[in-house]
Amino acid sequence: MAGVDRSRSRLEAERRATLGRLADLTDEYAAMVAASRDTNADDEHDPEGATIAFERSQVGALVRQAEHHVVEIDAAMERLAIGTYGACERCGGAIGEGRLEARPVARTCIGCASAP
Repeated sequence: MAGVDRSRSRLEAERRATLGRLADLTDEYAAMVAASRDTNADDEHDPEGATIAFERSQVGALVRQAEHHVVEIDAAMERLAIGTYGACERCGGAIGEGRLEARPVARTCIGCASAP
C-alpha cells in the first residue's frame, strides 16, 4: 500500500506542477497575442515578425505538450485506481521503480519502450 500512496503522491505532484506550468504558458501566450494585436506589425514584412511568430508558435506547442501531459497523468491515475499502474501495457511485465520515478506516466517497461 505504501507504494500506491507514493505513486499517487508523485502523480498528484506532477499534475500540480504541470497545471502550474500550463497556466504560466497560457498567460504568456495570451500576452503575446494581446501585444501583437495592439501593434500594426505585419509578420510577413516586419523584421521582428518572423521571430514573434516563431515564439508564439513555440509557446503554443508547449501549451499543447503540457495539456497532453495532464491527460497522460490522469490516465496514469486511472491505472493506479484500477490496479494496473506499473504494469507494462505491451508485455504485462513490471515497469521498474526507477522508470516510474523518472517518468511517472510511463505505460511500458524500458525493454518495450526501446523495442522497435
